[in-house]
Amino acid sequence: MPQNRAQFMSGFRRAFDRLGLACILLATSLHAAAADMPQRVVSMNICTDQLALMLAAPGQLVSVSFLAHDPAYSPLVEAARKLPTNRGAAEDIVLLQPDLVLAGRFTTSATVEMLNRLDIPVSRFAPENSLDDVERALETMGAALRREDEAAGIIDQFRADRAALEERVAPFARETAALYFARGFSSGRVSLSNDILAAAGLDNLAAELGFEFGGQLALETLVLNNPERLILGRRSTAGWSEAKALLDHPALRSIPAYARGVSFSDADWVCGTPHVLQAVMRLIEAREVGH
Repeated sequence: MPQNRAQFMSGFRRAFDRLGLACILLATSLHAAAADMPQRVVSMNICTDQLALMLAAPGQLVSVSFLAHDPAYSPLVEAARKLPTNRGAAEDIVLLQPDLVLAGRFTTSATVEMLNRLDIPVSRFAPENSLDDVERALETMGAALRREDEAAGIIDQFRADRAALEERVAPFARETAALYFARGFSSGRVSLSNDILAAAGLDNLAAELGFEFGGQLALETLVLNNPERLILGRRSTAGWSEAKALLDHPALRSIPAYARGVSFSDADWVCGTPHVLQAVMRLIEAREVGH
């Protein structure tokens, strides 16, 4: 019995030592991860604003672009308004003392060049042109902020929500939809708007007409093609503007799609975040009630 007890205690001490070593290694790993995590993150792009607002740890994000405070562009406007804004000027960014700056690939190039010369890390994000790109953007932001687990959780939910919408739209026959924005602009095949339409079981008229990225769609062309659905740019509440005059043109109002009911693009259409599924859902709901 004493010998068995001694063997037991010896084994217990070895197990305890191994557990202690594992705890030390875990604590060291967590400390290293915390040390690598950027502590003062500045976003100067409306789409990186949204991704960072979804994923950043409390206190990690210290400034967002001025557009993040505008509900016309920002679905997370309430969270954004708790943070100061910037307009992407290098001198403003530097004064915020960031250890990471988030920027779009094609915007604020002069500021990014200046930050690079000052050895301030900048992570640049490409525009999202599809629902698949939403997952890529979340993964990239999760890695930049060292919030990979949080990004993975949001991606899982995004996939589940997307699958549910696919099942919901499956019974509908495909219809053609026209996107029509200020000055007659329409988004083409390579665009997030095109993928939003596709997810709602709609074919993009501009893509059918050969638009690759986007361009001006003549009102006469839209009327002659007579799409089943019409999605207009959100009208301004500030009064009449020449840029949006076409959205109230009598010829546009004459087509059956207008009488059936018009949908409007909004902040959920702007950036490649999980909020795009809200736009998809509203299009599906409009089809379900027969508008």
